[in-house]
Amino acid sequence: MRGGTRTILLAAAMVVAILANGQHVAAQSSSADETKRPAKRLVPPRYPDLAKKLNLSGAVRIEVTIGPDGTVKHTRVLGGHPLLAASAEEAAQKSTFEPGPKETTEIIEFKF
Repeated sequence: MRGGTRTILLAAAMVVAILANGQHVAAQSSSADETKRPAKRLVPPRYPDLAKKLNLSGAVRIEVTIGPDGTVKHTRVLGGHPLLAASAEEAAQKSTFEPGPKETTEIIEFKF
């Protein structure tokens, strides 16, 4: 095997491993949907001007920690283009959920 072929095979193996890992994460999060807290007000994200100019689109996944009173306490970007992620995270911070008995974690997906 030449060095170039070996590099291509290694890169292909890494892509397969990354994709397989992403499928595993999706399977885990779908089981958490059973106890999903309903959103009272889900704020739509602002589409950044630079993203418009670059014609960017896609989805951004945000993990939100919701307090018992329904307000968002903490956010974390799980995936998506960095140019879109800041706007999505800001929208998630401003969103509110139904009150619950304890602090919970949900995943919100914003599509641009």
